[in-house]
Amino acid sequence: MRLNRYLSLCGLGSRRGVETLILEGRVCINGHYIRDLATDVSDEDKVTVDGRPARAETPVVLALNKPRGYICSRSDERDRMTIYALLPRQYQHLHHAGRLDKESEGLLLLTNRGDLSHRLIHPSQGAEKEYEVVTDKPMDLETMNKLVHGMMTEEGHAKAERAWLASEYRAHVVLKQGLKRQIRLMFYQLGFEVERLRRIRIGWLEIRGLPKGGWRELSEAEVERFFSKEGGTGRASTNTDKPVLKRRAARTEERGAKDERRKPKFEGRKRGERKPGKARPATGRPASKKPGAKGSRKRPPR
Repeated sequence: MRLNRYLSLCGLGSRRGVETLILEGRVCINGHYIRDLATDVSDEDKVTVDGRPARAETPVVLALNKPRGYICSRSDERDRMTIYALLPRQYQHLHHAGRLDKESEGLLLLTNRGDLSHRLIHPSQGAEKEYEVVTDKPMDLETMNKLVHGMMTEEGHAKAERAWLASEYRAHVVLKQGLKRQIRLMFYQLGFEVERLRRIRIGWLEIRGLPKGGWRELSEAEVERFFSKEGGTGRASTNTDKPVLKRRAARTEERGAKDERRKPKFEGRKRGERKPGKARPATGRPASKKPGAKGSRKRPPR
């Protein structure tokens, strides 16, 4: 196993992130400090980081349907309920990849894999999060356009990847950014109060079938889907983004076919039949123009 992957499984960060530890000479294998990123690690090797043992944990990824009223924290000074109260003891060491505020609900992933956390959280990796939003006032298409165009909020420039209406009071919003309270702040900027906010999808994984407050462990194959080309969006890359253009192209083709059917078919000339056109004199010289005809010039008198 490559050293960066091993350190990531130890919960020390993403594969890219732990490379800094290696290059800075903070990683030691069997008493030797290592700076080579291509180093492999076996089960017999003793690995330390900053003098402390680093042991790879069994990779675990949980999907949790967070109910409203719980906070994403291990403990709280105000004694509020945390998401870890919903989990058995053997999962208390997992960290949440992303967060939902207290009043929000829906899909949340917890893991000890640093590379997966980086894949899901970092905007450059392209993992989408889809939300169902219910507002206090009716929305329209102009509202959706403004969400996609983006705006400045107190947390910075915020924008949605896609947004569409399910009804006047219910919309779906897809984000790649992870600004604090991003959706609530964006709707507030547009004059709306968010009455309900529910995350229904992360990458390819949907919340469908998972009861509120329930959780399940993902299989290795399911986890690897997040690292595939389409795993961050859950959508095939073939023409799914342009259904309207596809329909228009089909209609254009159909119109073209109709126009072709309407055109009169050309029938060839019969043998000996002259091609219609301007008659020419027998000499082959161009016919002289009649006096007074348009474009003719009179010969000056001698």
